[in-house]
Amino acid sequence: MSFGKPEGYDADARPRPLGRRGASQAAAAAVCLVLGLGLISGAVTGTWLMGDSGEEGSRSTFTSAGSLWHSVPVDQLFPPTVQGQGAGPGGADRTWTRIAVAPDSGCADAFDPLLRKALAPVGCERLLRATYTDATGSYVTTVGLLFTKADAPGMTSLANRFRKERLDRRSDLMPLPYAAQDTPAAEFGAGQRAAWTVSVLTEAPVVVYAVSGWADGRTVDDPQPAEDAMESGATTAPAQAGLGYEAQGLADRVERGLRKNVRSATEQPS
Repeated sequence: MSFGKPEGYDADARPRPLGRRGASQAAAAAVCLVLGLGLISGAVTGTWLMGDSGEEGSRSTFTSAGSLWHSVPVDQLFPPTVQGQGAGPGGADRTWTRIAVAPDSGCADAFDPLLRKALAPVGCERLLRATYTDATGSYVTTVGLLFTKADAPGMTSLANRFRKERLDRRSDLMPLPYAAQDTPAAEFGAGQRAAWTVSVLTEAPVVVYAVSGWADGRTVDDPQPAEDAMESGATTAPAQAGLGYEAQGLADRVERGLRKNVRSATEQPS
């Protein structure tokens, strides 16, 4: 027993075997096949020509960020003037002027003992610091960039610990200011710290921090994390003075500048 070829119907509703295909249809199918294979091979070739995969690119960015402390001029990391549009209370603008830059150094004696212990797992490659004053000369703020020796998993682990244990909100883990002589920050010592912020980055081996206080050297009995001092209705002296905004606003803008420098470094041809 044998079966005939199945039939279909042509444009005039006449039966025709489905097995028969016109030459034009076969040619079209062949062209589609060739184009499809070309697109696939082109995509593969493009991947090779592009170089790094996303994961490898992230590693490259992380590595580039770790070298910025010696490859980028200080005026790019800590600009002489920093504009803080909308950075003050109620969205007011802020302008900060740099009054001192600390010599780049290690971390010995740069942090209180407990904060030094908390940061120890990521190590200390280099510490850069600068101190700024606001446009009125009433406040001083030290901002720091701690370049660590950690890899990406190490930074992620530290960031998770800071978040889970809320280490960035503990007053016994406040960063120390940089009090430069013969500047408005000459009396900006440990007892003058009023508000602070600490940010552990995960896409770069860097810890960004800032600590603010009054320029007249007054002692502060109730320092607050910048986040708390910026809350609506906060009544502490640092909150009323807007010192939380000083610390957070300056730290945010220095961090943005760091990210911009990282992008520039990774986009440069090798």
